Amino acid sequence: MPEISRFYGIIIAMFFEDHNPPHFHARYGKEGVVIEIPTLRVLEGQIPPRALGLVVEWASQHQEELLINWEYARQTKPLGAIPPLA
Repeated sequence: MPEISRFYGIIIAMFFEDHNPPHFHARYGKEGVVIEIPTLRVLEGQIPPRALGLVVEWASQHQEELLINWEYARQTKPLGAIPPLA
């Protein structure tokens, strides 16, 4: 699962050849969530509300890059790093 960003202890990653809908994985400590890219809704899992807020804020700023990485991951191409939340 390639890491594409990391900030405030949160790790953002995608799996190669993953299933639809387009999504990414966010881990915070031992907890994790799967976030749908177009809607930014949680598909499964949970992390603390503050961490989830940071993830959603970051993802809203990088939806286009996330969708590009999603297509690359589906084709097993190298994923691009996305800047962390500043």
